[in-house]
Amino acid sequence: MTDRLAEHAPPEPRDRSAHNTLVLVVFTAITNLADGVIKMALPLIATTLTASPAAVAAVSMTLTLPWLLAALHVGVLVDRFDRRKLLWLANSLRLLTLAALLLAQFSGAISLPLLLVGGAVLGIAEVVALTSAMALTPTAVGPRWRERANAWIAGAETVCNEFCGPFVGGLLLAAGSAFALGATAAGYVLGTVLLVFLVGRFRVPPTAGREPASVSRQIGSGLRYLWRQRLLRLMALVLTVLCSCWGAWLALMPLMATTVLRLDAREYGVLLSALGIGGLVGALTVTAVNGLIGRRWALFADLVGTLAMVAAPVLTTELWILAAGAFLGGMGGTLWAVNARTIAQYLVGPELMGRYSAAARLFSWGAMPVGAGAGGLLAEFAGMRAAFAVFALAVLIAMPVFLRTVTPQVLAGVEEAKRRQLAEVVA
Repeated sequence: MTDRLAEHAPPEPRDRSAHNTLVLVVFTAITNLADGVIKMALPLIATTLTASPAAVAAVSMTLTLPWLLAALHVGVLVDRFDRRKLLWLANSLRLLTLAALLLAQFSGAISLPLLLVGGAVLGIAEVVALTSAMALTPTAVGPRWRERANAWIAGAETVCNEFCGPFVGGLLLAAGSAFALGATAAGYVLGTVLLVFLVGRFRVPPTAGREPASVSRQIGSGLRYLWRQRLLRLMALVLTVLCSCWGAWLALMPLMATTVLRLDAREYGVLLSALGIGGLVGALTVTAVNGLIGRRWALFADLVGTLAMVAAPVLTTELWILAAGAFLGGMGGTLWAVNARTIAQYLVGPELMGRYSAAARLFSWGAMPVGAGAGGLLAEFAGMRAAFAVFALAVLIAMPVFLRTVTPQVLAGVEEAKRRQLAEVVA
């Protein structure tokens, strides 16, 4: 009788981690390639309309300002609705915005205000997309695959957004800004189609018998969780400093490249590609680096890399030194991204992942427009080298704070959380 029942029992659910990892990596690669082209194209188009560092920095700032203004509300949205459908919504917003910019480009009506509005809408779409993707990953990928998946996803983000994106963007812009915008739209279309192949349910089920809390209370719960976890809080605050440096670097470098270094669009793309090459090296070596020096020093490498990236323009205008600094910044950024995501996915439950991700990125990605704006103003009144020097000093101040807080004892708690999740899967 028992044997007969076993024959008719439903089969064990298959682990779709490998399949979903492949879909997420390809989706990330394609959409971040498009993002990389956009982040290069819009500021460079702005340099054809104005010579003001503050105005060019403002265009860059609009792409990241929504992290500061809308991230917390998006986090609540991600924890209430299907995360894959939100990714579709974000790509639809991107396509509509690019269609409007293309129409303006063809009609000769492109203007600085239009670039600012278009950048803001694309920035909102990015907040929805990245928050949804980060919250979706631990649901789609089991704990055994998670660190590997995060490494591949972070590598795809860095390589395509910072290496291939700028390089391809330079080639596309050489053919015409309209051609670059059209190719970017095609990338978002392909990414939208790829999401169909994800397997699983990507909405957190509501708690039975409990009314959903108000938006303000849900936002508060995400912020409180982040603030009460000492490790997560410190990582968010340090990343605030690092991302403000990245925001300033990305905002000021287009003007420095075109006015000081005298680079054309293709050469500027090659300079930015050093970020992606470093990111690729970081993604390929993160497991080995973690095993060799430990997760703590792998995270600290991002502070060293960011310091090299923002200090290089203070010291020299030699292109190869600037590219070397960008390489170290890209490598350190990927080492941080992989380890920080993995730590968060072991410490934060799936029902809170959207709000936690939004709260964490408010402190980190929300700092990018602040850094871009501050960098633009400092460069306007004190010069670009002085602006980079201020951000280099900020990284130096953050280093001892990181080392005092992120200790081996604190990180041991992450490994214990990982062992508990693996034991639950086996059980």
